[in-house]
Amino acid sequence: MDVFSVIQSKQSISKFKNITPSNEMIEKILETGTWAPNHHRTEPWRFFVLMAKDSKRLGDAMADALEDEIQNQDMTKIKLKLNAERNKPLRAPVIIAIAITPSNNPVIEELEEYAAVSISSQNMMLVVHSLGLGSILRTGKAVSRKKVNNFFGLKGKEHLFGFLYIGYPDISPPKGYRISFKEKTIWINE
Repeated sequence: MDVFSVIQSKQSISKFKNITPSNEMIEKILETGTWAPNHHRTEPWRFFVLMAKDSKRLGDAMADALEDEIQNQDMTKIKLKLNAERNKPLRAPVIIAIAITPSNNPVIEELEEYAAVSISSQNMMLVVHSLGLGSILRTGKAVSRKKVNNFFGLKGKEHLFGFLYIGYPDISPPKGYRISFKEKTIWINE
């Protein structure tokens, strides 16, 4: 499949079969993530690969972090929310937690570091798709919670960027649609 076809046909997948992709596949995905452009060659990404029991431990950390925020709610609702949070990492057989380690160099704009990690994530998702796997990138409040970041040993300016869930698709993705670039582009000519 050519690059243009991979880009146009890649869709987020939220349901996965209970089959774990090979370590070789995961390593290829990770390697592709390291080839993202990054200003000043800071390579501000870090990756954490989780499978089965490690995903369960992450779910416990996520539920524990959420529990700190829940107040003044019915106990039944609290238990449901905590259980839902605990089960999020069990959606896929493999999770790559993606972290950002911004440079301390004052010349480097932190926004450039975020851009590099975003591109790294996109590289990985495109390779996932080209390998016949599916993925979905999840961000949200969980990546901002201190206890979840502590789970990965992140310190200082380091923090989670998102969770890339990977596996063999258990659904057929809907056909993608985008507004034409013509409606989003202005050609600046003299």
